Amino acid sequence: MKNKSDAFDITWGCLAYVRKPDPKRVKLASRAYECVFIGYAANSKAYSGGTEQDNIPESSHLPVIPNADSNDEVENELRRSKRVRVAKDYGPDYATFTLNEDPANLQEALSSMDADLWQEAINDEMDSLESNKTWHLVDLPPGCKPIGCKWILKKKLKPDGTVEKYKARLVAKGFRQRENIDFFDTFSPVTRITSIRVLISIAAIYNLIVHQMDVKTAFLNGDLEEEIYMEQPEGFVIHGQETKVCKLDKSLYGLKQTPKQWHEKFDNLMILNGFRLNESDKCIYYKCDGNICTIICLYVDDMLIFGSNLSAINNVKSLLSNNFDMKDLGEASVILGIKITRSEKGISLDQSHYVEKILKKYGYFNCKPACTPYDPSVKLFKNTGDSVRQTEYASIIGSLRFTSRPSNEHWHAIERVMRYLKRTMNLGLHYQRFPAVLEGYSDADWNTLSDDSKATSGFIFSIAGGAVSWKSKKQTILAQSTMESEMIALATASEEASWLRCLSTLDRTTYMNVELRPVPLEFRGEFLEHS
Repeated sequence: MKNKSDAFDITWGCLAYVRKPDPKRVKLASRAYECVFIGYAANSKAYSGGTEQDNIPESSHLPVIPNADSNDEVENELRRSKRVRVAKDYGPDYATFTLNEDPANLQEALSSMDADLWQEAINDEMDSLESNKTWHLVDLPPGCKPIGCKWILKKKLKPDGTVEKYKARLVAKGFRQRENIDFFDTFSPVTRITSIRVLISIAAIYNLIVHQMDVKTAFLNGDLEEEIYMEQPEGFVIHGQETKVCKLDKSLYGLKQTPKQWHEKFDNLMILNGFRLNESDKCIYYKCDGNICTIICLYVDDMLIFGSNLSAINNVKSLLSNNFDMKDLGEASVILGIKITRSEKGISLDQSHYVEKILKKYGYFNCKPACTPYDPSVKLFKNTGDSVRQTEYASIIGSLRFTSRPSNEHWHAIERVMRYLKRTMNLGLHYQRFPAVLEGYSDADWNTLSDDSKATSGFIFSIAGGAVSWKSKKQTILAQSTMESEMIALATASEEASWLRCLSTLDRTTYMNVELRPVPLEFRGEFLEHS
């Protein structure tokens, strides 16, 4: 057991305490469960704890974390780390541990078995803040009130569930900002997931190279225009200057205007270097020079770079690295939790790792698979009675979409979805070079599954053999006939077709063109060759 940490004396058969997740907390009630240690997590350094309801076998004589009376050994371990700025006595109140969860605060992180890894992540964050000159200490001006800040600590996981890295973020408490005083405009565009799928399909058709980069501490790059004061970070209060506050010179995570400031800086850099903005998606930039075309798709701090050749992509990487602190991830493999797999036959997208995680989390991994996600003979209506296991239902449905006040019928429906996911866990979207067409289909369901007399519209568009855009949504107006509901659905699909056509137009080159034909509920078109 010594390889886990030298800072703790692991004993056998002791009681452990596990912090309750926020959704299960009740005001004025206990914040922790009593449990016993039953083993290490398979894909991380966390522990698994069991309660009496878990039917723990008597043979599970495994070590647990003791409820220590002091934390001196932890402090000694921290003092031996690279930095000693967080050498603070947190006391015995922080000797309970969170098992299989991210730490809720700085004290919990530095009292855990992974204290040295969290300390390194915290130090890296402070290094970034200092090197970026995010703030400088000043006396608080009269009449001003500083906002607070908080450490957010997360374990970033790989697709297989193992821990990739420990991440620490210092986040300002932006909810205390006052509109028209501490901030003005806050809007910042974010690329649609549909745009990413369209670009992936284009990459498959034209055999484009797809690489990925990550902007380290992206929100710290924005220039702050407003005058904002913040309290010194917990654990890093400068000795002898405890009364001073941080006057922010650069944007910081948590501020309401931070996303806007970061996007403006990135946007200005791209425009100044010859890139043009796609009018359909303000987070897609392109640059065409003869037969060489480069496309950048930005999602906050993650970006995909598409290029005709490796030299064009390396030029973009050099431009970005010279202006921001970048991490080169090489050939794209995972974006927004979606795995990207390239083969001779094309490019595939899937979320098998996420589906597996959800099934295991809610106890459906060993369920009986279902062929379809929904039983058409079942009609679901808004529940007017008491809800059934609302908290659990909100948690599981939140992994897919949001709803409230579930009845038993709603529970049966979501269980059917989980059984369907079990059957289709390893399936995904596949884009190939042919057929190089954009096809769209539209349909409507007139008042058959609705308790408010409104029909449902639906459409789906595919490119290169794989779906790129789809939607099923209740119509906002009442249709008087099936034909009217179909026309409303067709109009909605036409809007999406127009958007997709505009999205795919780069400079004078049209990668795809949608031609509406007088065929019921169907769109067809052809790709035009790159000139």
